[in-house]
Amino acid sequence: MNITQNKVDDLNLELTLDISKEDYADRRKKRLNAHRRTAEIRGFRKGMVPMTIIEKIYGQSSLVDAVNETISEALNGFIKDNSLKLIGEPLPKEDQPKIEWENGNDFTFVFDVALAPEVDFTLSKEDELPYYEIEVTEANRNELKENLLRQYGSLEDGEAAKEEDFIIVDFEQGETKIEGAYVSLRSVSDAVRPSFVGLKKDDVLDVNVNEAFTDETDRAAMLKVKKEELAGLDPMFRMTVRNVKTFVSAPMTQETFDKVFGEGTVSDEAGFDAKVAERLAAEYRQESEFRFSRDAKDYLVKKANVALPENFLKRWVYEVNEGKFTKEEIEKDFDGFLADYRWHTVRNMLMDRYSVKVEQEDLLASAKAFAAYQFAMYGIANVPEEQLESYAKSILSQENESRRVLDQVEDQKTIAAVREVVTVKPVKVTVEQFRKLK
Repeated sequence: MNITQNKVDDLNLELTLDISKEDYADRRKKRLNAHRRTAEIRGFRKGMVPMTIIEKIYGQSSLVDAVNETISEALNGFIKDNSLKLIGEPLPKEDQPKIEWENGNDFTFVFDVALAPEVDFTLSKEDELPYYEIEVTEANRNELKENLLRQYGSLEDGEAAKEEDFIIVDFEQGETKIEGAYVSLRSVSDAVRPSFVGLKKDDVLDVNVNEAFTDETDRAAMLKVKKEELAGLDPMFRMTVRNVKTFVSAPMTQETFDKVFGEGTVSDEAGFDAKVAERLAAEYRQESEFRFSRDAKDYLVKKANVALPENFLKRWVYEVNEGKFTKEEIEKDFDGFLADYRWHTVRNMLMDRYSVKVEQEDLLASAKAFAAYQFAMYGIANVPEEQLESYAKSILSQENESRRVLDQVEDQKTIAAVREVVTVKPVKVTVEQFRKLK
């Protein structure tokens, strides 16, 4: 066995393996003997099949397996002995000569090997990162307050329809009549909506439904027909308004306070306003933290200047996924893959540098926070602790979700460690300015 190394560049090697008969002969013989012991061939007792027949049936597959095992052992030994840190796994060099699988032959194999980049940089107070502090203005507070009151509002009878209102209508066309259809003026096309604004109970309007309701799924549901039947319909209908429904924001009552913030949390409008400001500040703080994390990652990756063997990585991603993705699909998403890989490389170095450890309680806390967020998305607040913990443990029991949580926690703890070392410069901005940041 002979292995030679050719350094293509700082990140790519070629390893050439010259394998002689002596290198694989014993392995091949053992495989053939194993086949002989277990082979069940008509006319022969188990274990008594002549070796000539075993050789004929299993000779080539035993040769291939023995050579591949020899290759694997040789590559692993070379990598270990030379302390090589690799990206992915060695890949057979493309366009190698066709292998003649004959027992007794010598074989030559060439493998492409990619080296993991060395990442080493220092951080100090001279490294400066911005932290955007979003100001909570009166206009922002009023906007959130109005949104919350609308969220808990209700539909009530109205007079003349406004752009945000609903109308309940009957559609008629000859003997066909669709009664009690709900129409949101928002769903009416921009070109036709002005003719709907101002409609009152008992008003009548001839409507081209194709022009007024351009979404075919919504139009079919409204006319109570199948989507494929729309093309055969005469689009002109007479529409009679039966009622106007306007959305009215929730009143400033104790019932509303309890619905929005939980029972007994708020008792008057001043308390409501204070809670609105508190919620808005928390939302802005979350956005600021996310932005700081993103900026920190970009800064650290740029400082590390991580070079990667891109051509090798494209091949490796394709091979390791065994045809799940086409080369075109990999090419399309490759920049994102490289960005993630560079960050993970930098993060691993920083975790080691600053002794960042992730404990089980860190994962559970993160999963509970995610669970609370999901409940909140459905308007469920103040979820009992034991229910949150149960849901969090369910999340962590799922392999993909558990990996996502681990990745998130490693990011958070690494950024927190970096934050202690660098200079964080507060920058006050309005929410409008913040949203315009690139």
